[in-house]
Amino acid sequence: MELSPNNSVQNTLFQKIEQVRRRQGKVRDTHINLAHGSGGKAMRDLIDDIFVNNFDNPILSQLEDQATFNLASLLQHGDRLAFTTDSYVVDPLFFPGSDIGELAINGTINDLAVSGAKPLYLTCSVILEEGLPVETLRRVAVSMKTAAQKAGVQIVTGDTKVVHRGAADKLFINTAGIGIIPAGVAISAHNIQPGDVVIINGELGNHGAAILIARGELALETNIQSDCQPLHDLVETILKVCPQVHAMRDATRGGLATVLNEFALTSNVGIRLNDQSLPIREEVKGVCEILGLDPLYLANEGKLVVVVSAENANTVLSAMKSHPAGKDACIIGEVIPSPQGIVLLKTTFGAERILDMLVGDQLPRIC
Repeated sequence: MELSPNNSVQNTLFQKIEQVRRRQGKVRDTHINLAHGSGGKAMRDLIDDIFVNNFDNPILSQLEDQATFNLASLLQHGDRLAFTTDSYVVDPLFFPGSDIGELAINGTINDLAVSGAKPLYLTCSVILEEGLPVETLRRVAVSMKTAAQKAGVQIVTGDTKVVHRGAADKLFINTAGIGIIPAGVAISAHNIQPGDVVIINGELGNHGAAILIARGELALETNIQSDCQPLHDLVETILKVCPQVHAMRDATRGGLATVLNEFALTSNVGIRLNDQSLPIREEVKGVCEILGLDPLYLANEGKLVVVVSAENANTVLSAMKSHPAGKDACIIGEVIPSPQGIVLLKTTFGAERILDMLVGDQLPRIC
């Protein structure tokens, strides 16, 4: 007998098929294979199980090729859009104090935060090497979920690609982020003027030293941990007491020295640091001495360089110290009229030396 479209048996069959197709997928494989990037069921199961399951929110759950937002709701936070992108290739994937997943979230948030923006939405694209343990990817995704929830941002869209074994190294992450800058906030290195004060929110070089130790190439045992943390809440605290911050930047690759050189070149001023004021742990200094490195060039993932007028410096410093991410904040230098484009370091002996921009790479794949 031929079933008609209204036949109850046929309708029941269609309902069961629909239920199965709507059911969230589950990864059965223990390791990533090329099928996980093919665009078929294996890929859908991977996305459902690892990413949608962890990053779930109303925008992501639409599973469209893009995330869409209501412009009116964005304008409630400010009058300008901040947009950034970054990629993460850190080796190893897991290191003391953090991992590549948390690093990707916090690093993107911080790039938005230093403009004064309130971070709102992130994307996540992953490039997976064939053979990567699925449990490793799951662990990274959970870390990203936790970091995003802690920071109050949403991961709203993304992409997954799989490459042949040896064509990548385990796992690379690309992110993008958008945030909204409040009206009246105009942070830029172009604002820096002679007489300004330079402030840092804590110890320098911890992330770079932690990565170096985690690679296991040195027979060293330390308790150094990465300083990976989101900085947007600290920035908000600063802007509440001083909306007229001249410049801010997170000191990641190239470290403090490179950031200050960029400031000096952009604003055509000089910057003088006081060596005795720089907050660097003795363990970090020791690692650098053994390897011939300079901690002022080591990467950080939770350090904020702030430049403000001298009259606002103590107010900003007090506000920073009141926040957990800035409890060790201190004044480390001043902006001077000349030599233009040059950063000077005043040593313990009273002499001055030029602190140039990083040449080459002290430590590759740091973030």
